[in-house]
Amino acid sequence: MNDLKQIKSALISVFDKGNLQPIIEKLNKLGVQIYSTGGTKQFIEKLGVDVIAVEDITDYPSILGGRVKTLHPKVFGGILARRNNDSDKQELEEYQIPEIDLVIVDLYPFEDTVASGAGEQDIIEKIDIGGISLIRAAAKNFKDTVIVPSKSQYQDLIDLLEEKNGETAMEDRKRFALEAFNVSSHYDTAIFNYFNTEFQKPAFKQSSISGNELRYGENPHQNGTFFGDLTEVFDQLHGKQISYNNLLDIEAAVQLIAEFDETTFAILKHNNACGTASREKLVDAWNDALAGDPVSAFGGILITNEEVDMATAIEIDKIFFEVIIAPSYANDALEVLKKKKNRIILIQKMFDFPKSQYRSMLHGALVQDRDLKMETEVDLKTSTKKEPTKEEIEDLLFANKLVKHSKSNTIVLAKNKQLCASGVGQTSRIDALKQAITKASSFKFDLNGAVMASDAFFPFADSVQIANEAGIKSVIQPGGSVRDQESIDFCNANDMAMVFTGTRHFKH
Repeated sequence: MNDLKQIKSALISVFDKGNLQPIIEKLNKLGVQIYSTGGTKQFIEKLGVDVIAVEDITDYPSILGGRVKTLHPKVFGGILARRNNDSDKQELEEYQIPEIDLVIVDLYPFEDTVASGAGEQDIIEKIDIGGISLIRAAAKNFKDTVIVPSKSQYQDLIDLLEEKNGETAMEDRKRFALEAFNVSSHYDTAIFNYFNTEFQKPAFKQSSISGNELRYGENPHQNGTFFGDLTEVFDQLHGKQISYNNLLDIEAAVQLIAEFDETTFAILKHNNACGTASREKLVDAWNDALAGDPVSAFGGILITNEEVDMATAIEIDKIFFEVIIAPSYANDALEVLKKKKNRIILIQKMFDFPKSQYRSMLHGALVQDRDLKMETEVDLKTSTKKEPTKEEIEDLLFANKLVKHSKSNTIVLAKNKQLCASGVGQTSRIDALKQAITKASSFKFDLNGAVMASDAFFPFADSVQIANEAGIKSVIQPGGSVRDQESIDFCNANDMAMVFTGTRHFKH
């Protein structure tokens, strides 16, 4: 069956007229009758191309300040009429409705208007009514009508017109219809989410108009796609394509470094910090972060909150790593880091991350607020007779930042604002603690005077007992166990200080 159809007429109503001229000129060359309205009609006329006003079809003017222009049976009848349906054809003839074979739309920029900080009235006026209706109507009748739903498809249309000289196949029209419903559903989702910031209706609606295909997913046999715009968050200066696992680690790194105001360097592996240190000089922060676990640092993700200078770059260059993230780089430092062609070098931009997060779960999705709480000294409640020293408090707060961003169950050991070791992702808190102590010992850390942080309360006193045996004399934890007193009693009996935060930081 021959499903080719010649485009003989087109309705064009667009907000963004950039790159529209080649389309107009090609349609004119093909002898296509063009209908339009408002600013688009004026644009076409300035090109010297004949155009019929929509008002001449409908015998009705644009009203309500332009809110109603194309919403008329003589427009939608021409779009929705089934060309192989005798009844439809008779009605077109009876009511003098012209067939419309091609519809080109570019919607009012609702999302851009919201992002600009405009007032509510300006935002509401950017909710497109006629355009979205044209898109849905033309997409529904894809068997007979071609729909170009946004400026992103302009080039696709130009290529099609050039290739087939104004003819379209069923596959072409259906592909454009797919794009149309992608555009319309995304647009409606953006509008709903804008209104829902006020009402917080428990509905899950997320949309991204396009995705970036990754090399693979978590493993080579899995497909992976990233939906979103990384350029809003980073500038990539160098290196290979960012992978699925890179993105997981980058997310963890960015969230961790945001907790620190002091000059800090962190090294992450599988979403957990394996090295972190805060120092006056960046090169010292790097060297002490690396000392935390030079083995796990191999192939890791590096992040800092300061410009990378030459001295630091020379030291970093000595190891293999996947990604480095910083707010900026000295020119000579950048040249050093670029020596390895696959190294991913990112500049982190100022960006407000969403305050909620979600993940697929069973046959649905889990949504929660991000864990945005970070305790300060005023949040600490000393539960023991002994008060932590000023230096211990600094280390406790440092360790608590790390424990918040480590996989549960987790224990973090720190000293002098340096990560000595952590036990992460364990099924028991005791196992996490033992893992951390063993790891610290393997890298020759002296834990005498170190502090311990836990993401959740201690159900028994055994954790503080083991910590004491390792030389740890100060502890930070949420508290809240029915057996808290047992841990407090042990600390009091062994000259240990312990503070409660009142906030659990599970991370799964």
